Amino acid sequence: MDNKLITVTSPLLPSLDEFIPMLQDIWDRKWLTNNGHYHEELEKALADYLGVKYISLFTNGTLPLITALQAMKITGEVITTPYSFVATTHSIWWNGLKPVFVDVDEETGNIDPEKIEAAITPHTTAIMPVHVYGTPCNMKRIQEIADIYGLKIIYDAAHAFGVKKDGESVLKAGDMSTLSFHATKVYNTIEGGALVCHDEATKRRIDFLKNFGFNGETTVVAPGINSKMDEIRSAYGLLNLKQVDRAIEKRQAVANRYREAFKNIPGIRFLQDIEGVRHNYAYFPIFISEEYGISRDDLYAKLQEHNIFGRRYFYPLISTFSAYKGLDSANPANLPIAHKLANQVLCLPMFAGLDEESVSRVIDVVVHKR
Repeated sequence: MDNKLITVTSPLLPSLDEFIPMLQDIWDRKWLTNNGHYHEELEKALADYLGVKYISLFTNGTLPLITALQAMKITGEVITTPYSFVATTHSIWWNGLKPVFVDVDEETGNIDPEKIEAAITPHTTAIMPVHVYGTPCNMKRIQEIADIYGLKIIYDAAHAFGVKKDGESVLKAGDMSTLSFHATKVYNTIEGGALVCHDEATKRRIDFLKNFGFNGETTVVAPGINSKMDEIRSAYGLLNLKQVDRAIEKRQAVANRYREAFKNIPGIRFLQDIEGVRHNYAYFPIFISEEYGISRDDLYAKLQEHNIFGRRYFYPLISTFSAYKGLDSANPANLPIAHKLANQVLCLPMFAGLDEESVSRVIDVVVHKR
């Protein structure tokens, strides 16, 4: 077995030499949270980088999802995808709403717009799609459906930091979009997240909701929660923003090597770049079919024998978990493509610091199955 461990991801870390003076400044200011200096700087810097007008920082990526549903006063049923991380559906449940699963598109793993319309009932008020692996959803078609039926759209864009379609940020689509800045993401603040909206009044309501509902010192305008980002992670985030473009370039180089190596391997499918999309190469999923000769789980285990750790992401489907499997929409017969992808997917190691030797080791195991 090879000794050097290759993990599926590794965090983008700022320079300690740059971070320590910022920490000293935070210590000197003695202002650790509640819209401090670095928090305000990071909100402005991210809005500029991402090409959006209004962004609100959060302490993780799940709380923006929960807060978005609250801020839009969503009721009843929310149509969503079973092919995602559990936080997507959990946020619906935590708001006392009913998730309704629809199947996904086989090429991208994103929610299939043509399945949405049949799932709409008189109780449906919103759609929560996910830009899976950072690949943009069919935003135009989803918006058309939402407009016809008067539905709100909240995009889970946890994977889609910096992704653009035809020169426009995908975060401009729908009514709101959420981001995750978890350590595993392309851009991270250790833990963190954000909620993007399109008008000042909504941004103000979001900021109330993430600070217990306070408007001023003594007035509570809504039953909010505490989900503010602190100064230390905000400073860290400012430094990482300076290097994220270079990190994406390095990720792209890894993706290109994988694609070249696997392009003629029977039974392996991978995602291609889409014309007009600025990708961020957040993940490199491959989908293993029978023609490959061994199963996805066999390859997963074989990589581990070589000290290489992939991830079956997303497996199992959210709709199979005990909290949700009793829903009518969770019936596997309604979700054949989602189940197929979940049983085939394996995300290979992908991060900016992945060196050429490590990439070669991964490729060797996948190509030769040994």
